[in-house]
Amino acid sequence: MIINISGRTDIVAFYSKWFMNRYKEGYIDVRNPFNPKLVSRIFFEDVDAIMFCTKNPIPILDELKNINKPIIFHVTVTPYKNDIEPNVPQKKLIIEAIKRISNIIGIDNLVVRYDPIFLSDKYNLEYHKRAFDRLVTLLDGYVKKIIVSFIDNYKNVKKNINAIGKKEFDESDYKSLGLSFSKSAKSHGMTVQTCFEEKTLIEYGFKKGECLSHEMAFKLTNKTYKSWKARGCKCVEMVDIGVYNSCKHFCKYCYANYDEKKVLDNYKLHDDNSSLLIGHLENNDIIKIRKG
Repeated sequence: MIINISGRTDIVAFYSKWFMNRYKEGYIDVRNPFNPKLVSRIFFEDVDAIMFCTKNPIPILDELKNINKPIIFHVTVTPYKNDIEPNVPQKKLIIEAIKRISNIIGIDNLVVRYDPIFLSDKYNLEYHKRAFDRLVTLLDGYVKKIIVSFIDNYKNVKKNINAIGKKEFDESDYKSLGLSFSKSAKSHGMTVQTCFEEKTLIEYGFKKGECLSHEMAFKLTNKTYKSWKARGCKCVEMVDIGVYNSCKHFCKYCYANYDEKKVLDNYKLHDDNSSLLIGHLENNDIIKIRKG
């Protein structure tokens, strides 16, 4: 089993202490988001590898040496200001953290995500080209792979449409961005790709690939896995241990948050010593051991 930490929230940024408590305790409980009374119990002895996904890896940096599992790290770095990402730390701090991660787990196990991309009057094509080129320049020698994606019309995006001010891409925009990103990445020894996007941009120099490929998973664990059908892509199947509406970054484009009051309410229910990320086990919960 490979666990994902996490597509539903940023556990690394806000709940690293809780995660390390669970890791030391040896197991973690995860509520089914569609059937909350059903709880999966995952023992770390059944975990083959861990994939961390975060906008802020700083809180867990000093703990990585204490995790005796193969680690894949995806760090998202976008060029937006606090009008779009109000609670994300300064990008220069994230860049330095990425360099440390690369030195700890190795360049092959680290991916930087530049996503999601949207266009507006403020964040136009030229802005993205400059930002991406600066990003790969700063990370030269520390990162080999960049993954990009484009904004989708999630519930939260629709709610924040005026703040985002997004404009639609046309083919000339995709071409201009694709050629520029490909050139910048290549000049710094990196590949750039999408994952599960309608526009792959391979005709403009992007590589075809997945967020976590079967080849990479086998290299890490010497095991084979099913494809992640829940996401409709060819990535390796993973178990997400997060909870929706619990990330305090409050990014305007987020797919996992759509109710900021709910986020704050959930955060108040968090207990670093609970087996669950949010709240505690209840007497009528049904706990099932998950092996894969």
